[in-house]
Amino acid sequence: MTTAHGGSQSASVEASLTPDAAQTPQRVVYFLLLTVALDAMGLGLLIPVTPQLILKLTGEGLARAAIYGGWLTATFAIIQFFAGPLLGSISDHTGRRPVLLISLGAFGLSYVLMGYAPSLAWLFLAQMLTGLFGATPATAGAFLADITPPAGRTRVFGSMAAAFGTGFIIGPALGGMLVSYGLRVPFLTAAALSGVTVIYGALVLPESLPRSRRRGFAWRRANPWGAVSELRRRSRVVLLLLTAFLQRVSTSALPATWPYFSMQQYGWGSRQVGYSLAAFGVATVVNQVWLLRWMDRTIGPVRAAEFGLLMLALGYVGFAFGHGAWVAPVCIPLATMGFMAGPALASMLSVRVAGDAQGMLQGVLASINGVAAVLTPLIMPTLFSVFSSGNLGVRFPGAPYILSAALAVLGTLFVARGAAAHGPNRAL
Repeated sequence: MTTAHGGSQSASVEASLTPDAAQTPQRVVYFLLLTVALDAMGLGLLIPVTPQLILKLTGEGLARAAIYGGWLTATFAIIQFFAGPLLGSISDHTGRRPVLLISLGAFGLSYVLMGYAPSLAWLFLAQMLTGLFGATPATAGAFLADITPPAGRTRVFGSMAAAFGTGFIIGPALGGMLVSYGLRVPFLTAAALSGVTVIYGALVLPESLPRSRRRGFAWRRANPWGAVSELRRRSRVVLLLLTAFLQRVSTSALPATWPYFSMQQYGWGSRQVGYSLAAFGVATVVNQVWLLRWMDRTIGPVRAAEFGLLMLALGYVGFAFGHGAWVAPVCIPLATMGFMAGPALASMLSVRVAGDAQGMLQGVLASINGVAAVLTPLIMPTLFSVFSSGNLGVRFPGAPYILSAALAVLGTLFVARGAAAHGPNRAL
């Protein structure tokens, strides 16, 4: 059913929760978190083996394979940019369950296509399919928003982000081990994980969005620009969406530049870089599970987002101006606190958007992630290269971190203004 939303018809999000949603078994939440973790694990499984597959399919050198790999990543991100709001709007119309299960099934099919791809063109086709149906975290987020009261959304979004991070930590290590049994084994394993999740979900996963809270599908809001315009019309969330974009770019800057930066600044090799990235991932998960929950209870999501962004900026400034490898263990925990701002912002956004638009909101957030995933690897490593070469007359490898710190500080200003733009528990 399509719901009208005028300014005089604002309703609290608590009222939009149905009794069935409020009484959803905890095992459903666990299933959604497991789904997100397995989805990330499947993606991570392919990281160590995709370069080898490209080399095999093209017969060209590693330098050219890296370019193809970049194009594959950009293809995924661009397709996801357009597909996120589309699938989000579809889930607002048909419900979360079918979109989630079909997306998982499509992911499994894309892994099979990649594993048996006879040419590079097939690899791009599989990546397009992955981007088109890459709505698992977004749909899971809308599902969790449906079944979680507003006061608990920061914690549950933090758990979802931590589940994704955990899967992405385990996936590459597992992929590196499985490839020793054959180049196709990691792809088939990822496909099997998706298939098992689909079967289990079909058996245990209920629908979270009752028909009374669904709305008609419209193409005008099933694209990134139309969806943002719709959200702007229905609720004052533009500043918070802009903050989410700045947060995503800032947090993505470190993994995009860290291997090059640490090798030049500290003289590290691949092993030290790998260990530090593992520490980076573990610290991120710890912050999102435990520290974010404590901060949400004590100071609330607005202050948690501001604190996370400020600590991110402080950690980046430390990287930029600090000298010696001792900087890494001090500043990595600070920088990873910036990831707490993501779930806090998602929670703030979800309680300002009506129940029948949660899918659209999560789709817009997926589009934001897609844009950041394209722009950050293009901008930040280039900035590092320009300022570390000495061709400008000044050598300052920390330039990407200063820019990212500035974006994070700007984000704190937008958080405060965006939070004040509308009451904390109202949805238009």
